[in-house]
Amino acid sequence: MTLTLYNTLTRRKEPFEPIDRKNVRMYVCGPTVYDLAHIGNARPIIVFDVLFRLLRHLYGEKHVTYARNITDVDDKINARAVERYPELPPTEAIRKLTEETTAQFHKDIAALGVLEPSVEPRATDHIAEMRVLCDELVANGHAYVAEDHVLFAVASMPDYGKLARRSLDEMEAGARVDVAPYKKGPMDFVLWKPSKPGEPAWPSPAGIATPGRPGWHIECSAMAGKHLGDVFDIHGGGIDLVFPHHENELAQSRCAHGTPVMANVWMHNGFLQVEGEKMSKSLGNFVTINELLETTNFGGKRWPGEVLRLAMLMTNYRQPIDFSVRNLETAEKLLDNWYRAIGDVEAARASDFLAEVEEALRDDLNTPAAITHLHTAYDAVRAGNEVDAPARFKVAANMLGLLLSGETEWKKAQSSGVSIDGDAVGKLIAARLAARKAKNWAEGDRIRDELAAMGIQLKDGKDPQTGEPITTWEVKR
Repeated sequence: MTLTLYNTLTRRKEPFEPIDRKNVRMYVCGPTVYDLAHIGNARPIIVFDVLFRLLRHLYGEKHVTYARNITDVDDKINARAVERYPELPPTEAIRKLTEETTAQFHKDIAALGVLEPSVEPRATDHIAEMRVLCDELVANGHAYVAEDHVLFAVASMPDYGKLARRSLDEMEAGARVDVAPYKKGPMDFVLWKPSKPGEPAWPSPAGIATPGRPGWHIECSAMAGKHLGDVFDIHGGGIDLVFPHHENELAQSRCAHGTPVMANVWMHNGFLQVEGEKMSKSLGNFVTINELLETTNFGGKRWPGEVLRLAMLMTNYRQPIDFSVRNLETAEKLLDNWYRAIGDVEAARASDFLAEVEEALRDDLNTPAAITHLHTAYDAVRAGNEVDAPARFKVAANMLGLLLSGETEWKKAQSSGVSIDGDAVGKLIAARLAARKAKNWAEGDRIRDELAAMGIQLKDGKDPQTGEPITTWEVKR
């Protein structure tokens, strides 16, 4: 069966034929490292990891190049760095923030079972390439200089809006754009801008004397071009990036290089909601990957990364997903059954089950269908009629980045995510404090032991304001 992928550019599923079968190239927009990655950020990380695994399986590990970038220069980064580290000079604060956030991002997504990309370019390592792009676009009439800015002239590109399928009039009417007086057109966007005092700054392109820094969109064009070429196979990201980010990337790259496309296939995963509502800090349902892995805030327990991964893959990548405790519980139960069935067996090198999963994934990454095949494989393992069924089942699941360990490791991961009733813990701590205040040490010790049996570790101290005894708690590791 041929690999088919849904192309946002053409709005249809198409057979995938790489430009060079010996070097299949994919670029996916990565994080802007100003804060912890949220669960919505995890979706493209997981989705395109599955595609990376499939492409490696089909074309060979050495014949696939996957670039996923790190944006480490941005207005949000500048603001957050000064807010978090006011005692440091701005440039030092920015470096400290981006280094710490990037390290945490890597740690969090490793728990999701994702492979490392072939290359992970950082924006600040590609400033020279961004300046070259700006110079090229000014030279060929697709960009202009105004008040120390370099701006892309949208009117210079007749088919601007082709990816988003919106006309210029529609975009102007619906967009919230900064209609600065130096813009020739309201939709023109910034490629380069002057830096304010304390912000990162580099020598500017296009003969501008004032030091500056790149706009967001030019960063990905520069990084993709350097590592994958002027035209490559697949560009991916979340559906929210179609406009303006991907539309502007496509415009910059095509106009700079004189190519009909930037990438042959544009792929986008759908939106994510949390418990039926749009994720928002104002609604109190903003959930980070780290919070799910390390705290009991969502569903009263810490969730193994593999559970998060399977919960994501149970919904087709192009469809909206409702991220809920119920879905996590379903995923965890499935994994518990599957690990119990395979034990600590090593994966087979190939299997009939793997072929079925591969066939489902060839149909535009149809992960729900692939998981249905895993259910069938699990039934065969449970029947116990074929001694090699567990190993054949495991290699099939591995294609989805699942069952990468064994039952022993899975049990360890589960034990670190003990289900906790926060209200019950609070009541027991209050009762223990009352017992200690009454010098009923035996009762206090009994409650402490009960909490320990629940996986709760206590820390006694004093309120710095009142001097009264207080007790905090956390889940034991």
